[in-house]
Parts: sequence; C-alpha cells; structure tokens
Amino acid sequence: MLMDLSTAQQVLVVILATVLAISLILSIVIGVMVIKLLTSARRVVAKAERAVESAEAVGQVIKNITGPATAMRAAKLVFDMVSRHRNKK
Repeated sequence: MLMDLSTAQQVLVVILATVLAISLILSIVIGVMVIKLLTSARRVVAKAERAVESAEAVGQVIKNITGPATAMRAAKLVFDMVSRHRNKK
C-alpha cells in the first residue's frame, strides 16, 4: 500500500496549503485584536491625562483659595494679638 510519488506530493501540498491558510487567518485575527487593544489603550491614556489635568486644575484652585485665606488668618491673628495687648493696658 505504498503511495506513488505524485500522490505523496499532492497530500503534502494539501497539508501545507491548509497550514498556510490557517496561519494566515490566525495572523489576521491576531493583528485585528492587537489594533483594537492599542486603540483601547490610547483611549485609557487620554482619559488618564484628562484626569491628571483636572486634578492639577483643582489643586491650583485650592492653592489660589488657600493662599489669601491663610494671609487673612495671619492678619486676623495679628489683629487679635494687638487688640488683646491694647485691652490689657
């Protein structure tokens, strides 16, 4: 039950063609998945950047608010100390 050479070649060609087709399909599917993953990663990075910028803006607003408030507290403290000193005399 030996196959002649042409039959063996035909079987080999069919096997190789099948493996090549499967490899090509898998490569395309993997490529599409990688592209989708990179697109999702870009969106996540963009959202993270917006969150950081928002946090920086909030920090700047808090800094701008607390600066004058701290100065007002210090001025009030000095005013209270002077008032107490005057009341003692």
